[in-house]
Amino acid sequence: MPETQSTKRLLWLLRVLILWVVVIFLRLIWLQVLQHDELLKQAQSQQQKLVPIQAQRGSILDRTGQPLAKSLPAESVLVNPKRIRDAAVAANLLAPILGLDARQLAQKIRAASKRDSGFLWVKRKVTASEAGRVRSYHLEFVEFRPETRRFYPHGPLAAHVLGTVGIADPNETTERGTAGIEMSMDDDLAGLPGQIRVFNDVKQNSYDSVVARKPEPGADITLTIDQNLQYGAEKEIARAVQANGAKSGSIVVMNPYNGEILAMANYPAFDPNEPPTPGEAPGARSNLAISTPFEPGSVFKVVTLAAALETTRLRPDSPINCGNGSLSLFGRVIHDHVRGTLSMADVLAKSSNIGAIQIGLRIGNQQMYRYVHRFGFGRKTGVELPGESAGILRKVEQWTPTSIASVAMGQEIGVTSLQLALAGAALANGGLLPKPKLILARQKKGQALERLAEEKPERAIAPETAIQMRQMMEGVVLHGTGTKYATIKGYTSGGKTGSAQIYDLKAHVYTHSYNASFLGFAPVANPQIVVAVTLHGTQGGNAGFGGPVAGPVFSKVAMTALRMLDVPKDLPESLLPSRAPVGDDVNDLSIADLGVGLDGSPSLNAQEADSVRSRSVSSVTLPPVQAGSSVSAEESTEASLDRRPFLTSALVGPKVPNFRGMTLRAVLEESAATGVQIEVLGNGLARNQQPPAGSILAPGARVRVQFTR
Repeated sequence: MPETQSTKRLLWLLRVLILWVVVIFLRLIWLQVLQHDELLKQAQSQQQKLVPIQAQRGSILDRTGQPLAKSLPAESVLVNPKRIRDAAVAANLLAPILGLDARQLAQKIRAASKRDSGFLWVKRKVTASEAGRVRSYHLEFVEFRPETRRFYPHGPLAAHVLGTVGIADPNETTERGTAGIEMSMDDDLAGLPGQIRVFNDVKQNSYDSVVARKPEPGADITLTIDQNLQYGAEKEIARAVQANGAKSGSIVVMNPYNGEILAMANYPAFDPNEPPTPGEAPGARSNLAISTPFEPGSVFKVVTLAAALETTRLRPDSPINCGNGSLSLFGRVIHDHVRGTLSMADVLAKSSNIGAIQIGLRIGNQQMYRYVHRFGFGRKTGVELPGESAGILRKVEQWTPTSIASVAMGQEIGVTSLQLALAGAALANGGLLPKPKLILARQKKGQALERLAEEKPERAIAPETAIQMRQMMEGVVLHGTGTKYATIKGYTSGGKTGSAQIYDLKAHVYTHSYNASFLGFAPVANPQIVVAVTLHGTQGGNAGFGGPVAGPVFSKVAMTALRMLDVPKDLPESLLPSRAPVGDDVNDLSIADLGVGLDGSPSLNAQEADSVRSRSVSSVTLPPVQAGSSVSAEESTEASLDRRPFLTSALVGPKVPNFRGMTLRAVLEESAATGVQIEVLGNGLARNQQPPAGSILAPGARVRVQFTR
């Protein structure tokens, strides 16, 4: 049957309809099958969004469980720039309430709108009053986000240890630790944020929400810090800095056996509850105790003498010839306030620079470097804080001929207060260098308390060496540069004072400002506490030395610590030194400018430094060997860089008897029989004496005998 025109039209229409159906079917397959996941995501992004739920940040506690840092609920204000028609109007509404600049806020809104961003923080963690006033406007483009606010209940207390939190990256919205424990333990403290799914209508108004994932709160961190001792340490270091016109100061209080840091304080201080202000003191937020190395000066002589006890035949009563107060070393004349011949114990007690130099020359470069490193200097301690400095300790190959003399006195080396405290701990605990410990335990919500294991200490010196060093360091307090300043009522104590001229790294010159330090422990027989104190930038001659400046800080803080730890007294409180040292008795200033500064470069007031480097060891001029010297002829002629001449002179005088354990009457009878003059302190039985038994008593000198019941 022939097709009519109408039939042809129907067939064409049918074909078009079939093609249309096929196209629609293919389109449906494309949308519902091939593009299903992508389109679903787009729909969900328009209809719903995932909003992070900030986890409750863990608290930071002191060793007694008292909170040092905790989180409180707060609200933050944000806007959706896509829903703002006029940025200037929105800014003028919000800025006066929130204390912001309207022009800057408008610029931020416009910039976010250009980026096609639907999220912009206006102000984080507003007050309840601010949030209420913003809500009263019922602005559709304003949202509120529940957050937490970090709060430090004691303000500046332990601020350098605790640190702060904030937004380090402007592209992030989550606060993280930016300093101190808040930063180093951020992963534990922050917890795991959750998510909430919010459903929106066509106008992007939220009408429902469900929790997609619950947040996991952060762990609580317990520190080794004791807040009461921390308060006392901060008060004393602040008082000392202000009273002595210093620029800054730091103090570390430590358990010598396990390395637990009981207090770590710095001045100037800051309040972590407040953001930095333009008028804030420079470096106020820097933890000086771990981040700022300094030349320790004479306090470093304890390392020199400990090395000598183990690498030479020197002993505490070995005579050291300090000459007439001057020494020619590689073309430079060194002067000292101490003259004559002293025992090695008195070299430490009187802080003789020439005596320390002679001992250092006897030790040699390689051995000195080895023991400095064994005491933990020149490397990081591994304390659980960010920003720690390893200090400054140049390799032996970079030393100049005068470096051994400088290092022996605590020059040409940079240390931190924490490193000094650890070295003191090794001397106090029997020779073991502990690992510093600041984190005592951590505990996640609903879980048991997890105590952190102690790290194994390193052997620095032999136990017998540590005992001898403790006895000599007690002499510093009994009759040396720390007399009266570093004594503790009711307790024996030992330590070392130190004063070092501050080196200007820019001008390459030593200034007339000092680093005044004291490193000490108590009680002597069984030390329970180690304290390292340093004040930076003291001036005024003797008034700025370590004994008068840092000694009293040690005394007061150590007394507080001993009482808190309930350590039994080992002395009657009435037993105190009979005099206060004056003049040269407190002079512990290490000689600076031996040609090289802290950075290893020649100092400007030592132009001959280059020629000094090329001179041979034979240019060392020391007092001649006298008859009866304890050093053999072979030893006196040694002249290598690592084993330099060490010369002493004979002492003529009576030998000191052993008064220990005697009654006062027996001591007086022995004194009369031997012709030895004595100085009596206290009553009861003799428990200590200086100089020690067997040493030669210099003409006119007396034996100081301490009696206790």
